Amino acid sequence: MKPILIISGFLAFASSVKCETEGADGNVHLLLNQNLLRSLEGQSGLPNPSIHLALRLSETHNLATESLYLNRIKNELHNDIQSRLSNIKAVAGRLALYTLALKASCYDLSTVTFTVGDRRESLLTHLKKQMDDEKEHITHSHRPLTNYYQYSLGVLALCTSGVRLNIHVSNKLIKAVVHENLKHGDSVSVDTYAMAGMALQCVKDSGLYQDTTELDTALSNIKVKLVMSQRQDGHIGNEFSTGLAVQALLAMGHPVAEDSAAMEAMRTAVKSNRYHNPMAMSQVLPALQLKSYLSVKNKDCLNEDDTLVVEPIDPVVNFPVLTTVAVTVEVVTSSGASTVYSLGVPKGSSVLDALYLLKGKDIGFKFETESSLWGPFLSVINGEMARQSDRRYWRVSSDGVGLNESVGDFKIEAAQRITIENTTY
Repeated sequence: MKPILIISGFLAFASSVKCETEGADGNVHLLLNQNLLRSLEGQSGLPNPSIHLALRLSETHNLATESLYLNRIKNELHNDIQSRLSNIKAVAGRLALYTLALKASCYDLSTVTFTVGDRRESLLTHLKKQMDDEKEHITHSHRPLTNYYQYSLGVLALCTSGVRLNIHVSNKLIKAVVHENLKHGDSVSVDTYAMAGMALQCVKDSGLYQDTTELDTALSNIKVKLVMSQRQDGHIGNEFSTGLAVQALLAMGHPVAEDSAAMEAMRTAVKSNRYHNPMAMSQVLPALQLKSYLSVKNKDCLNEDDTLVVEPIDPVVNFPVLTTVAVTVEVVTSSGASTVYSLGVPKGSSVLDALYLLKGKDIGFKFETESSLWGPFLSVINGEMARQSDRRYWRVSSDGVGLNESVGDFKIEAAQRITIENTTY
């Protein structure tokens, strides 16, 4: 009975928080929608299927811009995935997001194919094979080839596309939830629990299981994890996991009134421009409109509102920053060896800016980055790699607190110690 008591207590708290008026909510939706659409202007790197998914799930559209972006996804992202498949890389997460983006545009998935060797097969066939590989890796190594976030995305994409799942694939996710394996290091991964919640809710709705006892237990556990991760300010986990968490709660049948504290927290964050990363915007926008990624299952693309426009904004004149703040950068290798550097950086610089400045001082510090949907992430520092295949990453913290943002987004506003540690997950 404990989980029920916990949820009941949360519901009483959350429903006591007054939501903004419908008109005010609409203004916030419009602002975020416009910001997300504006982010496509001059976007470098691969197109982000998560952005397209959010734009397509929105209540208002700019269909011409969405169509152009879809074409970029079908060309540039498709070619990237083709290259990765040809090089036998695990791409379940990218294939899943690609699938969801196409389905959100009501695109005929059967016409999308990849060729590996001399064999040409459909997108969904490749995704099923990727998920089978992930499942087998869990069987032998007790963890996916990628991670449970991407694994959940794969389950969700196949399920919303009407593919009958291999029951052993969904069983692996159910057991991972029940045995509390959805962690990032020693911490609960709110993002992963949220994605697993949407995936398993879709599985339940599909009728794959006659006996849903263990599935229901997993879904109940996910609700408890998300509820227990809510902070006093209403955010669930942190500002950048709340969007997916609310999506999951909505998908699992949580009435919106019960999430009003989290909804208010997201609205406040939008107004204060906290969500300046397009990936973060793309996860929050569906939640604010009471939708989830599960909504693509019934998307029909008919009679869509094509009134969304982005007004030109006045150019921002950036004056030289005169304030310099002292920053200490500590690099901790996988062996535990530590090297410390000191430098001054302009106030408002990102961590990535600071690292480039440090690299330019020619004192032996070097680093490399790789691209991701959230922006660049650190891959090599002073010649040492933190490889996903080894379950390692460079954990970045500021004065001992792990960053919730990418190194390109986190701004240095005061003197601090940046620690970059090669650690496991």
